[in-house]
Amino acid sequence: MTPDFSDTTDFEDADRGFVDRLDPRTVTDGDGRVVWDMQEYSFLNGDCPDTADPSLWRQSQLCAKDGLYEVTEGIYQLRGIDLSNMTIVEGETGILVIDPLISQETAAAALALYRKNRGDRPVTGMIYTHSHIDHFGGVVGVLPDGRGDVPILAPEGFLEHAVAENVYAGTAMGRRATYMYGALLPKGPRGHVGAGLGTNVSSGVPGLIPPTVDITHTGQEETVDGIRIIFQVTPGTEAPAEMNFLFPDHRALCMAENATHNLHNLLTLRGALVRDPRAWSRYLDQAIEMFDGGYDVAFASHHWPTWGRDRVVKYLSEQRDLYQYLHDQTLRMLNSGLTGLEIAENFPMPPALESAWHTRGYYGSVSHNVKAIYQRYMGWFDGNRRRCGSTRRRTSRHGTSNAWAARTRSGPRRNGISTTATSGSPPNSSSMRCSPTRRTATRKNYSPAPTSNSGSARRTRRGATSTSPAHSNCAAASFRLPLPNSARTC
Repeated sequence: MTPDFSDTTDFEDADRGFVDRLDPRTVTDGDGRVVWDMQEYSFLNGDCPDTADPSLWRQSQLCAKDGLYEVTEGIYQLRGIDLSNMTIVEGETGILVIDPLISQETAAAALALYRKNRGDRPVTGMIYTHSHIDHFGGVVGVLPDGRGDVPILAPEGFLEHAVAENVYAGTAMGRRATYMYGALLPKGPRGHVGAGLGTNVSSGVPGLIPPTVDITHTGQEETVDGIRIIFQVTPGTEAPAEMNFLFPDHRALCMAENATHNLHNLLTLRGALVRDPRAWSRYLDQAIEMFDGGYDVAFASHHWPTWGRDRVVKYLSEQRDLYQYLHDQTLRMLNSGLTGLEIAENFPMPPALESAWHTRGYYGSVSHNVKAIYQRYMGWFDGNRRRCGSTRRRTSRHGTSNAWAARTRSGPRRNGISTTATSGSPPNSSSMRCSPTRRTATRKNYSPAPTSNSGSARRTRRGATSTSPAHSNCAAASFRLPLPNSARTC
């Protein structure tokens, strides 16, 4: 079921409160290198062409709305100046900055745009909503002289998870983030039209200043520069360390990245620990009850806000139901004996969730999330004993895996499963990277997913660390973030 394209509510919300935008719509570093360019996406002003998905085109048009926006009195957002949003809350003597983007260059440009329109107010507080780099990497652009006496609030465990994600598997994750975001693709109707969660990732210099105040429990209340904040800790949701919070005096609710205008990833293609949809859903349910009656608007670290108590409750309820449904139905189907691939290829969504714009897979997808849930509970093994032996492959003189060549010939059939491959493409074909193996029979059975160890594939892997351009995307740049002792990691 396709949502109603005539519904323009999201466009009205995305335009609401517009104040100003960068002119030109680009950000450069100290050497004049462009690290962010919204002018490249001007093609989105036109109608959707045949080369693009209409639904994704619509989402990209919404994400491309950039500039300074007023959320409510005293709260402003800088949107479309990086993958994420930077939010500013005005206090008694200065401003509280929430999530200073990915790069110091984009963060500095966003802050300058705010000050141009609202005055040169000092930064008197900082909040990191969670431990992903697009929510802390630009901190040096906001605090160029260091922290000083500015308090920085973050959920307990933030520093451990922020550093660990960029060290343990950072090189591989950075390389795969290039594929995931498609940041190097040419911008246009036949190339990169958006990243779903935002337009693109900036390519400036990220950094990290450690937090000074840990938010340790739900209900914890802090006051920064006269701004009252009530917190809800949500570990193990969209990030290992994350939190939502309410500004009771502004009647505004920040949902971090736990509720955005798309279906999120339970396992990002760049790589990460599988997220817990059950916990995610429960924390959303807790937020609905805990903060009910205390807000007139909800905003997040991506996308645009939602205004009105009833609309916010409906929005959060559908987001809650989305992750709970994915979790429960995947478990039901795997307990009935289906594999992850079988579940992913036959997973109907209920009409109420399928018809809502904000539950669609512009960033995550039902197929990928179902397989992630299967992996979380069951691991990689699909129950077929033929696939739990050695994974070594011999390479022929033609550079093609002998094991793959063997599969291209008819093999024995057992229980309706054929060992015959249906594609003549070598196993390192991009068409086989993310899609379920093609079926060879009318029954819901699948051929073994082949892998390759060809000479060309080995050369790619051995030299992979040198193939990712510096600063090509947020994760690739994250290996260079300054740690608290000013050391750099790689």
